[in-house]
Amino acid sequence: MKELQPFHFPPLGSTSMTINRFNAFFQAPRPFIVRAQPQTARRDFRGVASLMVCLLLGITWGCDRKEAESTATPPEVLVAEVIQKDVPIYGEWVGTTVGYVDAQIRARIQGYLLSRQYTEGSVVKTNDLLFKIDPRPYQAALDQAKAELARAGAAYKKSQLDVKRNTPLAAEGAISQKELDDALQTSAVNLASVASARAKLENAQLNLDWTSVTAPINGIAGIATAQIGDLIVENTLMTTVSQVDPIKVNFPISEREYLKLAERIEKAGGQEKLNPSHEKRLELILADGSLYPHKGRAVLADRQVDVKTGTITIVSYFPNPGNILRPGLFAKVRTPIETRTGGLLVQQRAVKELQGTYEVAVIGEENKVAIRKVTMGPRIGSLWLVDEGLHPGEMVIVEGLLKVRDGMVVTPKGTSDKPQPGPESSPDPVSAT
Repeated sequence: MKELQPFHFPPLGSTSMTINRFNAFFQAPRPFIVRAQPQTARRDFRGVASLMVCLLLGITWGCDRKEAESTATPPEVLVAEVIQKDVPIYGEWVGTTVGYVDAQIRARIQGYLLSRQYTEGSVVKTNDLLFKIDPRPYQAALDQAKAELARAGAAYKKSQLDVKRNTPLAAEGAISQKELDDALQTSAVNLASVASARAKLENAQLNLDWTSVTAPINGIAGIATAQIGDLIVENTLMTTVSQVDPIKVNFPISEREYLKLAERIEKAGGQEKLNPSHEKRLELILADGSLYPHKGRAVLADRQVDVKTGTITIVSYFPNPGNILRPGLFAKVRTPIETRTGGLLVQQRAVKELQGTYEVAVIGEENKVAIRKVTMGPRIGSLWLVDEGLHPGEMVIVEGLLKVRDGMVVTPKGTSDKPQPGPESSPDPVSAT
């Protein structure tokens, strides 16, 4: 029996070359002889050889993978610099616009509405005719009151003549004193009747005048709620006239905010007229996000805090040339409360929020990424004020956050996008709410 010859593994090369050499080796005839159970020995030997091939393939694939990773290009990310500058902190509240005067036009008498004399939505002046109610019943009542006054006046004149005639007769004893007293009493009663008839006449005249419904103030007349032909009863709301220049903006603030601003509000208290010399610090942001071009001022605070909401209503005035603002508009009111000196700002898209915590990816030495937790403050347009965790001049990743991890090397590229302060903002405002 011949001894088994030692097996020499072929030199390793690429993966495909290794597989081909092993296939050729096992297909070639071997000089050794196995006497006992040749088929079983051959299967065992082939199983061992297959296992060795698999191990060699795994080693080769791992080496190829490490070589690919070592030669891979670092991912590109967009970065932006941390901005440092003084940032004003604003207090911001939600309010609604209210007319400086909202005059409800109500009927004072009953009658059928004959006509509407104004154009809905137009500007009217004081004493302009708005509605006309059927005056005929009140004209008849006025004529009757005039007749009553004339009759009372005639009776009073007759009683005066009786007193004048009976006075000398009573002095001479031609008539009794009782007749003179009766004449005097009748004269006094007739004088009272004249006063009563005159009052009725004035009331009838008022009712007739009220058939012409006029504007009590200068302002914008609203849509009519009463239509021609309607039976109008007393106190029926017919329309509303609003004076909107200046216009009021009412907004609630918390107790804590009120205590901070109480001194400022107190200085402006009681000055209901807008004066160019008065300090105007309030800004108005409209529903479309635009900043109202005219600033206003707080005028007064309500007499008490609402115990249900814990807020107090503040009344402010804003100039409204051209009557652009109308009552009932949604509006945000803001005013600077403090200035954050040397505040740090980053773009909002550079901040990743996870379960109430905030993280940013900072580019360090050799372009390595450092994931850092930060404490964030108020927002400003597309920027975000950083309270803690960053330093001026550091570069943070603003695009590509999902493909980086701590310690990874990246290829940073600057972004040309300029941070926007927001459509509702003037330069550098920050809301504290």
